[in-house]
Amino acid sequence: MSSIARERVSAKTDAHYHLRCLATGTVVHDVHSAAARPATFPLNAPAVQLRERSVAPPPPAFLRTHYAVRDFSPDPLRTDIFRYRSWLPVSCVLDGAGGPVTFHSRGYGASLGLENLYVTFSGWWPERGAAIPTGTFKENEAYTVYGRMADAAHSNTLVVASAGNTARAFLRVASAHDLPLVVVIPARNVPDLWTVGPRSSSTVVIAVGDDADYTDAIRLAALLTENSDFLAEGGAKNVARRDGMGTTFLSAAEAMGRIPDHYIQAVGSGTGAIAAWEANLRLLDAGHPGPSGLRGRPGCAGGVAGRARLHLAQNAPFQLLVDSWKERSRTLCDLDETTAKHQIDAIDAKVLANRHPPWSPIGGLFDALTDTDGAMYGVDTPAAHTAGTRFEADEDIDLAPASRVACAALEQAVRDGAIAPDEYVSLNITGGGYRRARQDLDTHPLVPDVTVGKDHFSSTAIGDTVRKIIAARAERRKNTRGERTDVT
Repeated sequence: MSSIARERVSAKTDAHYHLRCLATGTVVHDVHSAAARPATFPLNAPAVQLRERSVAPPPPAFLRTHYAVRDFSPDPLRTDIFRYRSWLPVSCVLDGAGGPVTFHSRGYGASLGLENLYVTFSGWWPERGAAIPTGTFKENEAYTVYGRMADAAHSNTLVVASAGNTARAFLRVASAHDLPLVVVIPARNVPDLWTVGPRSSSTVVIAVGDDADYTDAIRLAALLTENSDFLAEGGAKNVARRDGMGTTFLSAAEAMGRIPDHYIQAVGSGTGAIAAWEANLRLLDAGHPGPSGLRGRPGCAGGVAGRARLHLAQNAPFQLLVDSWKERSRTLCDLDETTAKHQIDAIDAKVLANRHPPWSPIGGLFDALTDTDGAMYGVDTPAAHTAGTRFEADEDIDLAPASRVACAALEQAVRDGAIAPDEYVSLNITGGGYRRARQDLDTHPLVPDVTVGKDHFSSTAIGDTVRKIIAARAERRKNTRGERTDVT
C-alpha cells in the first residue's frame, strides 16, 4: 500500500463536500471505499425520470462541488496544493505534491506598465518555491483526482487521454504511488513528450497512430472505459480535475488579498478557465473582496461585479474557441477534422488544440465567459515567442509554449487598453521551468508501451488493445529498470 491514504481529510464525504447538478439541482455524493467501482465517482447527475412525455429533458450540465466550509481558509502549515484542501473534493492527502506559487511581478509587470501584475507559476523554479517536477499545472489536478479516488485508486485502473502535459503529470503521480494507470496520447505528439523519474510498471502508455490527434485519443480512452476494468478520469466533468486546477486562482487571490480584476490563461479545452471561474464564485460567496465592475472596459459600462474578467488565448491558426466566442452562441462553431489537423500541425502549443472542448454544457466555458464578460485572443506563434522571450528575460525562467501564448494575450490586452495600469491582474503560467527540470531532475523521453491505429476505434477491436495493455504491463513488471517494452 502506498502513502496515498496516510492522511484522511474526512471519513465520509458528507462532512466535507457534496456535488450538485447545475441543471436540475440534484445532489450527488461520492462513496469512498477500497473496493469501490467506477460508478461511485460520478461524473454526471443521475438521469431524471420525467413524469410527462411532453416535458423536455434537462440540458447537458456539469456537476459542481459544494463545500461544508464556506470561508476561504488555506492551511498555514502547508505550501503544496493541499493548502486548499477544505475546497478540494478529496478524502485523503497524497505525499509528494507541489502546488502553484504566486508572486508580485516587478520585472515583467514593469515592462508592460502594470503596477499589480501577479504571476501564478506552476512548474519547476526552486528559487521561487515552485516544486512541480513535471513543469505543468496538470500535476495539481492529478493529485486531486487521486485524492478523490483515495483507496479505490489501487483497485481501479484509471484511463487518461492527453496531448502531453496531463500524461506527464499523471504518470509521475501514479508511478510515485504505484497506482494502475493507462495513458492514451497521439503518436504525433510523442517526440515532444518526456517524463520525470522512473516509470512504475503499474502504468501503460498507448500511442494512437494514423495521424491521430488529442480528440482521437479521447475517443480511444472512452472505448477503453467501456470495459469494467477501467475507470474514466472524466476530463472537464471530473470536479476533482477542475477544483485542483482552480487552486491557481486561489493562490493568486491569496497573494493579492482580493479577487483579481483580470485573469489571463492560454486554453485548449478551457477546463482551467472554468475552474478559475468556479474558484472566483466560491471566493465571492466567502466574502472575499473583488472587482467593482466599474473599471477597465473602454467603451463598456463596466465588468461584472466580483468577477475577474477572463482573458483566454489560443495558438492561431487553431482558434476554435476564439471563433465560437465571436458568435456569442452556446453552439460550438463547425470545424472539420481535416482543417483542424492542418491547423494543429501549424501551431507550436499543441496542448492548446482540442476539437471538442466543454463549451456548451451548463457550467461550461460559454457560461464562464458570459458571466465574466470574457475576452478571447488568437495568438500566432511569432507573437507568442516574442512575449515569452520578454517574460523569460525579465523573470529569468523558461516558459512552456502555452504559457508564451498567455503572455502574448496579456500584452495584446494591455495594448488594446482592456487592462488599466493599476488594476490587479492574475497571469496563470500553466507550465514552465522545463530547462531547469532537465538540468536538476531525472528526466527521460516518453516511450509508448503500445501503438495502435484507428482500426482499434470500435467496440470489437478494443479487446485487442486491452490484451496489449495487459501484456505490456506484465512485461514492464519484469523490467525493473523501466526500459522500453516491445508489444506487437
